[in-house]
Amino acid sequence: MLKILTLATATAAALGSSAFAASRVERVAFASHGEQIVGDLYLPEDLDPARPRPALVVTGAWMTVKEQMPARYARELADRGFVALTFDFRGWGESGGARRQYEDPSAKVADIEAAVAYLAARPEISKDRIGGLGICASSGYMVTAAAKNSAIKSVALVAPWLHDAEVVEQTYGGKDGIARLEAAGDAAEAAYRRTGKQAFLPAASLADERAIMFKVPYYTEAGRGMIPAWRNEADPAFWRGWLTFDAIQATRRLHQPLLMVHSEAAAIPQGARKFYARLTEPKQQLWLDNVTQFDFYDHAAPVKAASDAVAAHFRATLGSAGEAGQ
Repeated sequence: MLKILTLATATAAALGSSAFAASRVERVAFASHGEQIVGDLYLPEDLDPARPRPALVVTGAWMTVKEQMPARYARELADRGFVALTFDFRGWGESGGARRQYEDPSAKVADIEAAVAYLAARPEISKDRIGGLGICASSGYMVTAAAKNSAIKSVALVAPWLHDAEVVEQTYGGKDGIARLEAAGDAAEAAYRRTGKQAFLPAASLADERAIMFKVPYYTEAGRGMIPAWRNEADPAFWRGWLTFDAIQATRRLHQPLLMVHSEAAAIPQGARKFYARLTEPKQQLWLDNVTQFDFYDHAAPVKAASDAVAAHFRATLGSAGEAGQ
């Protein structure tokens, strides 16, 4: 089913949402492949340990930390009655890992699975009612983890970046553009293997053309993505692994119910449409009108509209907070 909301409708929907209970945050840690993962667990104030409730793993865009867009959505969902976990992937933020600021899809998929296992072991959480919300690039990691791991019972994606080889070619300047990026990444990888030292580029910049994200909003704006917890650097050796990562192939093994929230004005909508078309039921999609990728991260109306839809999806597929669970 395809639903399309104009921004005005989305704003009205957000403003019309009922009041939600406040939430609190608990700092947590768990292990993934021998390294410590540090996370924030958002807990509804009315949480009753005697009545385990659904929980969600919430992950954000590439090269980000838990205090950016994942925190915004985790808070929204905790206020709607869900336990929500955000965390720093290995090599990022407060988490362990010797190789820093390195975008590694396979490692991030494994970290999502570790986060799900951690949630399943908590007594206030119903281990059979754990879902995953992926935002932007981590949507691909989330669906790949869900396709491998049946402990993830339901999935939602907001502003998903979902690519395969065809979409990569469309997005990164064709075969020549891809070859240039892979060559730069391979050179950085070779230098790292030779010296054991990483050479970083700016992750985002308005002035430095070497930046991975050049002249983009959010990351270059104080009070938005440019926060003290975020280190504005990236290891360019990641390029080959990122460009050859195929999120769309997950549709062959993905059987969990899925909701996708996107906009034609956001990043690579063609990848999202291709992914969605290949999914089997059950699936739902909500397209908001004229919402940019970065507006999905922190602008009030699209965040609330997306959060309302995501919460409704998880209530329908995981059950409400008040239901008994194991």
